[in-house]
Amino acid sequence: MCGIWALFGSDECLSVQCLSAMKIAHRGPDAFRFENVNGFTNCCFGFHRLAVVDQLYGMQPIRVKKFPYLWLCYNGEIYNFKQLQKQFGFEYQTLVDGEVILHLYNRGGIEQTASMLDGVFAFILLDTTNRKVFLARDTYGVRPLFKVLTDDGFLGVCSEAKGLINLKHSTSFCPKVEPFLPGHYEVLDLKPSGKVASVELVKFHSYKDEPLHAACDTVENLPSGSFDLETVKSNIRILFENAVRKRLMAHRRIGCLLSGNLVAAVLLKLMKEININYPLQTFAIGMENSPDLLAARKVAAHIGSEHHEVIFNSEEGIQAIEDVIFSLETYDITTVRASIGMYLVSKYIRKKTDSVVIFSGEGSDELTQGYIYFHKAPSPEEAAEESERLLKELYLFDVLRADRTTAAHGLELRVPFLDHRFTSYYLSLPAELRIPKNGIEKYLLRQSFEDSNLLPKEILWRPKEAFSDGIASVKKSWFSILQDYIDQQVDDLLLEKAAEKYPFNPPKTKESYYYRQIFEKHYPGRSSWLPHYWMPRWVKATDPSARTLKHYKSATQE
Repeated sequence: MCGIWALFGSDECLSVQCLSAMKIAHRGPDAFRFENVNGFTNCCFGFHRLAVVDQLYGMQPIRVKKFPYLWLCYNGEIYNFKQLQKQFGFEYQTLVDGEVILHLYNRGGIEQTASMLDGVFAFILLDTTNRKVFLARDTYGVRPLFKVLTDDGFLGVCSEAKGLINLKHSTSFCPKVEPFLPGHYEVLDLKPSGKVASVELVKFHSYKDEPLHAACDTVENLPSGSFDLETVKSNIRILFENAVRKRLMAHRRIGCLLSGNLVAAVLLKLMKEININYPLQTFAIGMENSPDLLAARKVAAHIGSEHHEVIFNSEEGIQAIEDVIFSLETYDITTVRASIGMYLVSKYIRKKTDSVVIFSGEGSDELTQGYIYFHKAPSPEEAAEESERLLKELYLFDVLRADRTTAAHGLELRVPFLDHRFTSYYLSLPAELRIPKNGIEKYLLRQSFEDSNLLPKEILWRPKEAFSDGIASVKKSWFSILQDYIDQQVDDLLLEKAAEKYPFNPPKTKESYYYRQIFEKHYPGRSSWLPHYWMPRWVKATDPSARTLKHYKSATQE
């Protein structure tokens, strides 16, 4: 996890512009570099480094002797860089996994490059010989990327929008900063003036398709075409273990958030197999006696991790709201609620431990139909369509939350549920296999690991708790605590006139008004970054919390 930033065709002094690059310094606390491009005095790269792989040669932009005309700035991890080296005979100059991007591009161009990368990534690749700039982002947008491109060809690119909104260009310039679409690459021509012109934006991978890089995966071809339940369960276990195993690539200590219980159990098992010689640190956050803390204790005791509990009170949570919204760059209600706990636990990890690479369970609810409202799906086919919609929008919601709350404290997130091969296989299964059954969400996933003894049965089959709810007690939800506080902060009259003040995504509650106010303070006029609020489907819900749905029944009430 790093912070990348680049400008092409800047009319303003670069030493002034580079102050914007410092807005993402939290993403890479280990080192910083600012480098001009030879022959293009108005083009430059900025890079904030979190050193996870190759401590010696990992600074960027990456340039190697073999390709002196290529400049690469990337944020991410490429898990198959060694397999690609073996398959194509690449001669690496460094131990940096991202160096493979240069070799793939030289061998087969940008389309093959983006398609063959097994990992999470956002990159800027400059080819000065052919005068091209390439931008690309991984399938689910696990690594963030924003861009601004003006009519006269000034391009700014950054890991977070906050590194672009204050760029100087001209007196009339109000940059339209936009998220770069996941699963796409863009080709731009670089003019002698340093300005650029967009040539094409191409979708290189759809999450339902088996990725091109599967051909050189460490897991052999699995039995396909057979939807025999035992075969399916075996394939799910093999592919998920493989997803966790490949993400063990790190020179820094690995930890795990215990909201991803299955992730932690598989992770610890694999760490023992490859003889990682330190205990796995696991982390859970909540208020006193919250369901998440109690469940996490059971998991940690069962798997034998070095467990850390972070207990916070309502005042600490409320005090963090503004910092959280600034980090997130969104005002979505459920995202803000869920982010407060993740932000505080990340802060604890950074200050109190030496774990830097943090595993988590993002993507499982979207992929395996873990949200409670999936019980209300009219048909398996509609449930499957909803699952795909949620995956497509992850970069606006859960993946955004997970990246920004951890990156704010210089941590690197790893999310095995969003492994390309695992997700494409799961989505290829018949719709009726994937739906909730017997009143339990994620039924097929739980069933696949039922006989593994990785988790206690009562945890494996524990009903869904939203992260923003599970951190509080059953008696009073976290969203109720927030609403009680905010009710005193927002006047009724303000809410009545909310649609006039904020015509796009107008706030309907005091809570949403409060978040929107803070967002507009830091990012005025940027409300279009959130196309719509996250809300459950097929139910008459006025609030995104799982606890407001009729189906919800806490395990402590059973």
